[in-house]
Amino acid sequence: MGALESQDLAWPLGIALGVYVIITYALGLWVKERVNDAEDFLVAGRRLSLPLAWATLLATWFGAGTMLTAADEVRHEGLRAAALEPLGSGLCLVLAGLFFARRLWDMKLLTVSDFFRQRFGPRAELLSALIMVPGYFGWIAVQFIALAGMLELGLGLDIRVGIALVAVIGMGYTLLGGMWAVTLTDALQLALLLIGLLVLGGTVLLELGDGHILAGFAHLADTVPAGHLVLVPTDRLSDFVGWLAVLSIAALGNLPGQDLMQRVFASRSALVAKRACILAGVTYILFGTIPVLLGLSAPVLFPGAADRAIVPALAQAFLSPPLAITFALALASAVLSTIDSAILSPSSVLAQNVFPRIPGVRGTALELNRYAVLIVTGLSLIVAYVGEDAYELLEGAYELGLVGLFVPLAIGVYRLPRREAPGLAAMAVGTGLWLVHQVAGWDVFLEPFLGDLAVPVSVPAVALSVVAYLGLDRDIAVAPLTKS
Repeated sequence: MGALESQDLAWPLGIALGVYVIITYALGLWVKERVNDAEDFLVAGRRLSLPLAWATLLATWFGAGTMLTAADEVRHEGLRAAALEPLGSGLCLVLAGLFFARRLWDMKLLTVSDFFRQRFGPRAELLSALIMVPGYFGWIAVQFIALAGMLELGLGLDIRVGIALVAVIGMGYTLLGGMWAVTLTDALQLALLLIGLLVLGGTVLLELGDGHILAGFAHLADTVPAGHLVLVPTDRLSDFVGWLAVLSIAALGNLPGQDLMQRVFASRSALVAKRACILAGVTYILFGTIPVLLGLSAPVLFPGAADRAIVPALAQAFLSPPLAITFALALASAVLSTIDSAILSPSSVLAQNVFPRIPGVRGTALELNRYAVLIVTGLSLIVAYVGEDAYELLEGAYELGLVGLFVPLAIGVYRLPRREAPGLAAMAVGTGLWLVHQVAGWDVFLEPFLGDLAVPVSVPAVALSVVAYLGLDRDIAVAPLTKS
């Protein structure tokens, strides 16, 4: 029986998790006094230094998608499955730093929908919010399910109870301090995460190499089927297009995300925002190779155990009890760091860009943000109980941002539109085409008619979104870049 499954470790693990939660709540209570208005709650008063901005970006990105789901996908499909996590998401952070961070920081925004209001008007603001917010529910649900599954494995807690418990814990300290609480707990969670990854990755390589890490790499390269070592599939055009589409979904679809840009807005300066994004992207890809390595090692170390989550299985098999508890904390911290950020992001958009438009909704901006946290958590909890394949939930959340918001954001950052029509048209065309395919159950573009081409719907959706934008606004001016 593995270390994490041992009944002897259930109590120590439960105590360790309890102490960890107490510490995170203590941090939340400590920073609560620093939250005086909506700007403090949403963007930490725009005072994050480079280390804090980098840490919260990296901790937000490292969640169930990277630590658990991506490793299982690599086990089944090989390196090509790394296109979504960690390559695409890491590339997204780098692109955000190179091309978006400085210009968006200079606009002094609180939410991404604020950008759409400034560039395209109030109707574009509302439409962007309606596109953006639902995409988070699946992502948050993935994190709830993943952490509840770990609690079931380690503590024997019923997964339905675990999902509710995880939701309450994540919601609680997000309510306390908003972005300040999220940032400080992210720093703690990131330290645990990186330690846990290095410990498990090194242990697995030592096991593969009979005590030698380099020999472990060599043994893995010799044992893993050649097809699983192919990062970019080029044998068939359809395979390459599909791989490129998945990479684009993560690399471009995340760019309009409130979770990413909220950290850009919260940075101390435009330069800090730019550097934090680039540094976090590079670090993310580097450390993200460890779960990929674990996924590749699964067929070697656990042949025939395809139904088990590989990362917890490796921890159970090869870590000593103290290290198993440390790694369990690292996994929990990775998921919790994503949960708090994922809850805060759509809540911010609801409170700032949707609630003020609803007749009868009253309260200060800070109160509305806290109400929104409750609503987002509740809706995400419903999604988690309804259930869906975790990888599909994650990919769907990314894809909605790509088809609906990327084009008007990317063009609007650099070009000033003369009217609102281009932004509205781009959002409506891209999102509409994607929704038609989702409702019809078509996995590829116009599947009953062009199914043999196997073109992912995101490709024509983005292309038609560009056509809609440019077709309605050919007379555009260059957006100025202020000095900062």
